[in-house]
Amino acid sequence: MNLRSVADLTPGESGIINGFMDDTLSLKLLEMGCLPGQPIKFNFAAPLGDPICVSVAGYNLSLRLDEAITISIQ
Repeated sequence: MNLRSVADLTPGESGIINGFMDDTLSLKLLEMGCLPGQPIKFNFAAPLGDPICVSVAGYNLSLRLDEAITISIQ
């Protein structure tokens, strides 16, 4: 099984949140609406590539790449 993260998505691509790879950061992400089973869409990246903008739980969320890489998707 090939693990992918939100950071692997390209603009316009979507996935379903599968879980988290960092237990410490997972609580923060859960509080922001990144729940397992929730669809997540990569909207765009900042001009230098970091941060990125994703849509999750009905709103836009800005994530740093080091946060996005901890969200595993299917």
